[in-house]
Amino acid sequence: MKYNFIKKAFFPLLFVVTGHFSFAQSYWQQHVDYKMDIDFDVENHQFQGSQTIKYTNNSPDTLYKVFYHLYFNAFQPESMMDVRSRTIEDPDGRVNDRISKLDNSQVGYHKVNKLQQDGSAVDFIIEGTVVEADLARPIPPGGQTTLSMAFDSQVPVQIRRSGRNNREGIDYSMTQWFPKLAEYDERGWHAHPYVGREFYSPFGNYEVNITIDKDYILAGTGVLQNPNEIGYGYEDEGVEVKRSGKKLTWKFKAEKVHDFAWAADPDYKHVVTNVPGGPDLHFFYQENENTKEWSKLPEITSKAFQFIEKNFGKYPYPHYSVIQGGDGGMEYPMATLITGHRSLRSLTGVTVHEALHSWYQGVLGINESYYAWMDEGYTTYASSLTVAHVFDRNVDWFNNRSYMGYYALAVSGKEEPMSTHADHFETNFAYGTAAYSKGAVSIAQLGYIIGEEARDKALLRFFNEWKFKHPDLNDFVRIAEKTSGLELDWYYDYFVNSTKSIDYGVNKVEEFDGNVLVELVREGDMPMPMDVIVTFKDGSKKTYYAPLSIMRGEKPVKNDLDRVVLPDWKWTHPTYNFQIDGKLDNIQSIQIDDTGLLADINRDNNKWENK
Repeated sequence: MKYNFIKKAFFPLLFVVTGHFSFAQSYWQQHVDYKMDIDFDVENHQFQGSQTIKYTNNSPDTLYKVFYHLYFNAFQPESMMDVRSRTIEDPDGRVNDRISKLDNSQVGYHKVNKLQQDGSAVDFIIEGTVVEADLARPIPPGGQTTLSMAFDSQVPVQIRRSGRNNREGIDYSMTQWFPKLAEYDERGWHAHPYVGREFYSPFGNYEVNITIDKDYILAGTGVLQNPNEIGYGYEDEGVEVKRSGKKLTWKFKAEKVHDFAWAADPDYKHVVTNVPGGPDLHFFYQENENTKEWSKLPEITSKAFQFIEKNFGKYPYPHYSVIQGGDGGMEYPMATLITGHRSLRSLTGVTVHEALHSWYQGVLGINESYYAWMDEGYTTYASSLTVAHVFDRNVDWFNNRSYMGYYALAVSGKEEPMSTHADHFETNFAYGTAAYSKGAVSIAQLGYIIGEEARDKALLRFFNEWKFKHPDLNDFVRIAEKTSGLELDWYYDYFVNSTKSIDYGVNKVEEFDGNVLVELVREGDMPMPMDVIVTFKDGSKKTYYAPLSIMRGEKPVKNDLDRVVLPDWKWTHPTYNFQIDGKLDNIQSIQIDDTGLLADINRDNNKWENK
């Protein structure tokens, strides 16, 4: 949870106004405007770069330092990423010990040749993947400064996310590829070394000019500014394009993004479609036997975007690109890089998942290091609904995979709280299952607690109120509470900040004095409200609903549900008793939760049957 609530209570009313944001009270966020010129040498896989950042300090703090990320430096023997991969119990198979075996021509690096602030030299040190710079002059609250850097870089061989010559033959996957200014928020600087996963950066505008061999086709973040100048796009119209010189400069602009990624290959096929009333969709891939399913992807992606926009918010950018590249699937603003040798179902699944990251992390700039489970989990949940829609399948099948993954983690003995920093999980298994599976369960199960309609409204409201900002868990909880009218801090205290699990059972069913007495028992450590479904022998059903006292209310009843609201169950009490009017012979079964949304790790004791 962030400390923001203290400021909201005691910090004087503050208005922060920039050319892009206007927020009242205590919320603020930094702003960056990047201009970069890149001269790329494809013979040596190296490039020279000049970078200018106009930095706006919207914080209430005076800044004396700045930090940059140098991600390519992770791809060197003995880097933190290398050592971590070789010492963790279950290394990522794409990495293993490969970094330790790189020679000088294969490593990645950034060499900072010059760093200035408003024309004055800045002293700095480089420690692995982080630059720490002492500013020539402090930046006061509300102040602006210009940071200029000249740098040389080498693209590593493809190992993780970034690199050259991936296993499918794509020349360049240029992600996490430039010196990037770290984020500063109410917790201070976030200059985490690049060890394996997750990113967090300030929003801003990018102008990026990339000069490269004329035979290459580029794709990525931003809108191409000079298609006529480079002749790009006219080949498909049968117009002969004559390009002079050995290189061309591709000029891109992107607004309100927190990263910039691109890819390049001379053999890219480029296909364009659109979303009705929405963005253009671009597809870049090598056309061969292994990518034959890509011809079906434009129509599928358009259908997926229409569903996503209806249920999770309007996509705010003019286009989105699906690009063959990388080593799996990885999201970036306005684009994703995915491996392309896939079946149609796999291709659709990874495209939908990465596209939905444009909502959860792309537009909602969540700090993935601390809230990877919100980024990956909410995306996984929304992906399940979207893929089910695309293929006209029951969504339960897709959601069940997340529940099964979480159950495996919960009984493995390796679970860690989801609040653990992403790089500090003891195993990749614990991180991956917590972020993707348990994270998805957290939002699906919220529908069990507050009702699915309220949950869906909360998700949409969360996007609309926090787009282009940096929300955290507390910001979502407050929206969910306002939408549902229920108190929810207890849920996240247990499910996020602990590894306590849910296990309820129907303990006793007996007839007494002409009625049926039912005793429920909480076997696990985490309390939850109870939906108990009683099925009578005449086929009718009735739900007996026991809210938790710490919820301070009840979820709404579904229109088609015959429900009895019972007295609150206090979390301190391990058992709970209630009465069903009528004789035991009239009852067929008594079951805790028939929706499957309750993440009960042992469902064997959830149902009593009258035999």
